[in-house]
Amino acid sequence: MSTTIEGPLDPETRLLSGEVGDVPPPKPYKEKAWRSRRAFDPKRPTFAGLMLRYVLLIVVLLVAVGPFLWQLSTSLKGNEDIYAFPPNIIPQNPTLAAYSQVNDVIPIYLYAWHSVLVAAAAVIGNIVFATLAGYAVGTMKFRGKLFVMGILFSVLLLPGEVTLLSQYVIIRNLGLANSLAGVALPGIVGAINVLLMATACRGIPQGVLDAATVDGATTVQRIRHIVWPNVKGMVSVIAVFSFIGAWDDFLWPLIVLSDPAKGMSYLNSTFSADPRVIAAGTVIALVPIIIVFAAAQRVFFKGVEAGGIKG
Repeated sequence: MSTTIEGPLDPETRLLSGEVGDVPPPKPYKEKAWRSRRAFDPKRPTFAGLMLRYVLLIVVLLVAVGPFLWQLSTSLKGNEDIYAFPPNIIPQNPTLAAYSQVNDVIPIYLYAWHSVLVAAAAVIGNIVFATLAGYAVGTMKFRGKLFVMGILFSVLLLPGEVTLLSQYVIIRNLGLANSLAGVALPGIVGAINVLLMATACRGIPQGVLDAATVDGATTVQRIRHIVWPNVKGMVSVIAVFSFIGAWDDFLWPLIVLSDPAKGMSYLNSTFSADPRVIAAGTVIALVPIIIVFAAAQRVFFKGVEAGGIKG
């Protein structure tokens, strides 16, 4: 008894019946970004949860980037746009007059160069001294190690304003008052950077360091050939944080510096009458931070990820 099937066969039936032919490959399954409400998958939210995430991301973006965009817009506005209501985000007649006015009133680019020197000293000092101290605290065994760790943690509990007077007395006794060296010296190494580097050094297997010691490697050679390649990510994190902290610091330079040529004397209510010039100065001060972070963001996020996993 034979059975005949009339009509075209679907691909599965053709494969079962032995009729191969040109069967189109099945379409790849594209997984949706959300799951149904009944499905249980902790890694994927429901559609409502996904929309809520995007709304929160947009709110955070507006809060984080909104002030910068507003300052940039204000710095490019003319006299007729600055007091317009409702305010315009995009200037109708953009101009760079505020930026030239900043340079005419104060030598802001000279001040920016001084800030670059101070920030560079802070970055280099933190990279060198934090790496050496972090290696000692994280991998070496010595008497008084717990006491040193206690001092480092206690420094983090004190606000910076508490030590301003003692720092100024030390800088003045060293003869570094009213100098860029006096501004840079207190920020040459930070306790938090030492602890971060110690955490990164603890992630290196102790057996590797012991094997290098047995092979005759000195401390400098161990740091150069073993420690340094494994802590580059954390070094980038320290470098970015040190640069931002030194660049944004205002109170300490205001206390140490008194010479107008160093850059702090003209900052007291100089631009209070023109918000465009204030916004232009703010944008100029923000540009180096954006450049540094954009240049180091790849290794920066690798360092943050490595620190989060190893720590």
